[in-house]
Amino acid sequence: MKRKILIVDDEPVTRRALERALSPSYDCLAAPDAEAALKLFDENQDVAVVLSDYKMEPGMNGVELIREIKRRRPSTGCLLITAFGEIDLAVEAMQQGADDFITKPVTDLKQLEVRIEKAIGRSELEKKVAALEERLDGKIAALDGFTGASPAMERLYALIRQVAPSNATVLIEGPSGTGKELAARAIHNLSRRANGPFVAVECSALSENVLEAELFGSVKGGFTDARDRVGRFEAANGGTLFLDEIGEIPLSMQVKLLRTLESRTIQRVGDVKDIPVDFRLVTATNKSLAALVTEGKFREDLYYRLNVIEIHTPALKDHPEDIALIAARFVHEFSTMNGGRVTGIDPELVKALEAMPWPGNVRQLRNLVERMVVLSQGGNLTIADLPPGQQGSAAPAAPSPRLADTEKEQILSALKACGGNKSKAAQMLGVSRRTIHRKLAEWGMA
Repeated sequence: MKRKILIVDDEPVTRRALERALSPSYDCLAAPDAEAALKLFDENQDVAVVLSDYKMEPGMNGVELIREIKRRRPSTGCLLITAFGEIDLAVEAMQQGADDFITKPVTDLKQLEVRIEKAIGRSELEKKVAALEERLDGKIAALDGFTGASPAMERLYALIRQVAPSNATVLIEGPSGTGKELAARAIHNLSRRANGPFVAVECSALSENVLEAELFGSVKGGFTDARDRVGRFEAANGGTLFLDEIGEIPLSMQVKLLRTLESRTIQRVGDVKDIPVDFRLVTATNKSLAALVTEGKFREDLYYRLNVIEIHTPALKDHPEDIALIAARFVHEFSTMNGGRVTGIDPELVKALEAMPWPGNVRQLRNLVERMVVLSQGGNLTIADLPPGQQGSAAPAAPSPRLADTEKEQILSALKACGGNKSKAAQMLGVSRRTIHRKLAEWGMA
């Protein structure tokens, strides 16, 4: 089935020429002005791309039309046709949401179709993300920080919701960077203890002596420099205590933890008085506690106490279909934090991200997206925004000589129009400044 595009131009000859040229590949609608275009746009909810001239009379110009199109249906692809050299208009169009611009006269129809296909790709990606967000909206509102709608994540959400209302101890196992603390917080937020405190302790970051005082508290004189202090068990009274990397605690501490779970009391370091505590315990590990038991590094009796309910957080490679939504969320988050220059993510980059192994899981993806957003010149993130060491394996197939020549002409024309200013040319073309430098180097013109 052909995708539907809307051609808007007040010159009948140009409008009909574009319609004839593109109709073999697309279902074409045509309008002589913005008012007629908006009427057709509202009547045809499946318009994928709007291709509009800039100068139109009467009524709105092309930039104003694109702004209104994006207001009505933000995921619609928009391309502006403008006269050569009208750089400021092109930049304004991109700021108003245009995916690309094309200079008159439009003679390279193959390149025009390439631009349209890219705009359609971005449009379909944005629709996919919007649909997933709508599906998730409200459904996992209490699952703070989680993003994903794959079967693997749906199973995780369902188990969290099922487990949360109970008071059972939960063990969360999963690779680093898969959101084990997020799962613990979600269990707390969905429990009857949600109004109580959520107290988290990173066990691997503390030495044995410090960890004991941190968990159980201390009394003055209990050890050198000891002071009266409340430990994390007491701080979590009425709420949830989350012990991350539970497999790292030493055997001597495991004995004291087991006693606390059995008696529901604690003794501060240096004290003999039992203090009752009301807490729910959630623990997490990126190792197999069962394997540590076999190796003699973890007490079997404590393992069974902790493993009343077991939850596994999936590795990112096991649900790559969520990467588009997760990456889009991070793009929005970091773009907002850094001035809003980045507006989206190119479908080719999404495909590249989906093909990566992700040993660091969602945390690694988050860090990569932040890096790309901070270093980007704005617009959509593309494969060119990946770190140099990752571009080779993620790069798309080499363009045909015809497209390569067109690419060179576009970049050189943009540089000429911008007086040699690479940053402005990159913004005009919707690519990173680094891409301009790389291409010039390839052509021996750096």
